[in-house]
Amino acid sequence: MATPPPISGVLLLCLDLQAPFLGVMPDGARVLRRCQFAVSAAHGLGIPVAYTEQVPQKLGPTMPELLARTPGAPQYGKTTFSALADDGIRDAILGLGLDHLILCGLETPVCVYQTALDALDQQLQVTLLSDALSARRPEDAAVAQDALIRAGVHVLPSETVFYALLRDARHPFFKTYTQLVKDHA
Repeated sequence: MATPPPISGVLLLCLDLQAPFLGVMPDGARVLRRCQFAVSAAHGLGIPVAYTEQVPQKLGPTMPELLARTPGAPQYGKTTFSALADDGIRDAILGLGLDHLILCGLETPVCVYQTALDALDQQLQVTLLSDALSARRPEDAAVAQDALIRAGVHVLPSETVFYALLRDARHPFFKTYTQLVKDHA
């Protein structure tokens, strides 16, 4: 099988995966692990990855174990809750010529929710990685996810999304991907 063309038009945007936020999530360690999986899978498939950081001068940077998996990936500081409400971030992301934004990170009923709605407003398809999201109040996250589904956002587990992008066990990244699945189970 010939090497498939790189996946274009897709970006994995990791929202606000900073230590102070992860530390107050009831499942912070699990979410960090699932985000590591998503970042590694995206990187292996040639899908660009970018990170947002909520007020990084106060709350610090993205977790280093994520950044280590994607050297050179952009990190965007923001004060807005929606990443796309920040003019610089929106221009940088839309300048990539995307048609699909995959989201993971924090916090589902705030930054994830608002970013997803703004992405829809920009005519982007949006997929939330359901196992790579969290919220201080899980019941709020469930309501926000339901509202996003009704608005047209796809909500799926990470493995489902990345297997769909692989499409075939003959894909050159398949063997490495299945090892990632095992390592992050």
